Amino acid sequence: MRDNPGSRLKFKRLGRGIGSGKGKTSGKGVKGQKAREGVALNGFEGGQLPIYRRMPKRGFTNIFRLTYAPVNLGAVEKAIEAGKLDGAQPITEESLRTAGLVSTRRVAGVRLLAMGEIKRAISITVAGASATAIAAVEAAGGSVTTTVAKKAAEAAAG
Repeated sequence: MRDNPGSRLKFKRLGRGIGSGKGKTSGKGVKGQKAREGVALNGFEGGQLPIYRRMPKRGFTNIFRLTYAPVNLGAVEKAIEAGKLDGAQPITEESLRTAGLVSTRRVAGVRLLAMGEIKRAISITVAGASATAIAAVEAAGGSVTTTVAKKAAEAAAG
């Protein structure tokens, strides 16, 4: 398989004589920093203070921040109906991952959210869960166990 003839322009070879239109200095002008090789002037504004230095610095990035993958109750119910999860067995983060409900790898855990409804009693262990999700699972006769304790609970205990 090839492109049609003439659909791709051939690269113009530089420095091949004055008749080529790009001879001698190869379109780089005469002397100066930008005529030399190995020049990377990214963000350089000709001696004027670059915009990234003129702008004020704001905020910071917390390198210790933990991210959690959201999983909705409706998605858990669909996975059980599809046979990807066994509702009779305790559901863990690992089983949610193998069922394809947690797509991202770089997460500290799974957080259960209340969108959708659960029709059966399930026992689920996750890093965190919203209050409405816990209430919905318990209303269906199931139980939710969270592995990451709330900071408020830790502060009250400690």
